[in-house]
Amino acid sequence: MLSIARNALKPTLARAFAVPAGSASLHTLPDLPYTYNALEPYISEQIMKLHHTKHHQAYVNGLNAAEEAYSKSTSVKEKIALQSALKFNGGGHINHSLFWKNLSPTSENGGKLGAGPLQVELEREFGSIEEFKKKFNAATAAIQGSGWGWLGYNPNTKKLEIATTPNQDPLISHIPIIGVDVWEHAFYLQYLNVKVDYLSAIWNVINFKEAEHRFLEASK
Repeated sequence: MLSIARNALKPTLARAFAVPAGSASLHTLPDLPYTYNALEPYISEQIMKLHHTKHHQAYVNGLNAAEEAYSKSTSVKEKIALQSALKFNGGGHINHSLFWKNLSPTSENGGKLGAGPLQVELEREFGSIEEFKKKFNAATAAIQGSGWGWLGYNPNTKKLEIATTPNQDPLISHIPIIGVDVWEHAFYLQYLNVKVDYLSAIWNVINFKEAEHRFLEASK
């Protein structure tokens, strides 16, 4: 019976990369707060355009299609079968929407962490900003396959902590402060298979102002 349910879902899930005609999209692709070439030379225009218009758009389309199928289904088995599509595409949409705001051109102070609460807390937890980056990069580079590296605020310990999630899983255990995409589509066209070079470069365009805002909101 489960195989029958899955087969019945195939036409619906096949539309994950094209929102059904005439349907109202619950989720839409957010605009970038900068141009596609604004993060060069650290992240190329080609990567940003593909990442935003192709990969993120696919997650948005997939999420809308999965939610539509879920709302129309009267079968518990079909709804269970849709959970993976909801998690993957929903997580991809959440993570990327956060990621774009997480970045800023160097001309707009990208990569610069000014004196303030976030700097104080990072130095308290990790000893120095450079030590934080070193530990973050080591943990994120160790992800096997695709995933995300995070600096998150743990509401239980009231501390900033480094965490990772696989695939497109969103960060649930912490409140996201900084998130870095380490799927190959985020860096391969520019850095090939040298993930550590990408991780070193991205700190030049991290939006620490946005990160501090998130930290202050999380720690209220």
